Amino acid sequence: MANDTETAATRWAGVPLAARRSERRAQLVEAAFELFGTQGEAGVSVRAVCRACNLNARYFYESFTDTDQLLGAVYDKVASELAERLLAALEAAGDDLAERIRAGIRTVLDFGSADPRRGRVLFTEARANPVLAARRQAAQTALMDAVLHQETRTRPAADPHLARVGAAMFTGAMVELAQQWLAGGLGDDLDAVVDHATALLLAPHAP
Repeated sequence: MANDTETAATRWAGVPLAARRSERRAQLVEAAFELFGTQGEAGVSVRAVCRACNLNARYFYESFTDTDQLLGAVYDKVASELAERLLAALEAAGDDLAERIRAGIRTVLDFGSADPRRGRVLFTEARANPVLAARRQAAQTALMDAVLHQETRTRPAADPHLARVGAAMFTGAMVELAQQWLAGGLGDDLDAVVDHATALLLAPHAP
C-alpha cells in the first residue's frame, strides 16, 4: 500500500510548485467553508480540514499559520463573492433609486439564503470570532465605499455627504436585515421582505 509521500508525489506529479500550492490552498479553503458553514467554528480544526480534502497536515501550514487565518480566508472569499454580485445587481438596476435599493436588498438576502453556509459565515459566526469580527467590519466598510462609488458614478450631482450617509445606512441596515432573515425572524416570503425594506429605505426620499 502506498504511503502518504508516494501518494502525494503521484498526485502532484508534473504540476509546477506555485500551482500546487495554489490548488492546495483553494482545497483547504473550500473544505473549511463546508465545515464552518455547516458546523460552525467548532467544526474547523487542522485535522478535520485536512481530512476533508485528503491532504497531509504539513500542507495546511504551507498556506496558513492557524485555523483563524484559514477562517479569515474563507470569510474573505465569501464576502468577495457577495460584493461582486451586489455591485453587478446595482449596475444592472440602472439609475433609478428604488430599483437600485430593491436590487441590493434582494441580492444580499438571496445570496445568504440560497446557500445557508454563506449566511452563516458572513452574518452569524462572524459575530463571535474576534478575527472574523474585524474582517466583517472591514468588509462592511469596503462594501459601503463600493456602494458609494456606484452612487456617485450614477448620480454625480448628488450631495457627497448625503450619499455617504445613505451608503452607510444601506450597508448597516443590510447586515441586520440579513441576520434576521437568515434566522427566520422575518418569515419566509422574500418578496414581501424586499418590498417592506425598500419602502422603509425610500421613505426619507419621499416628497
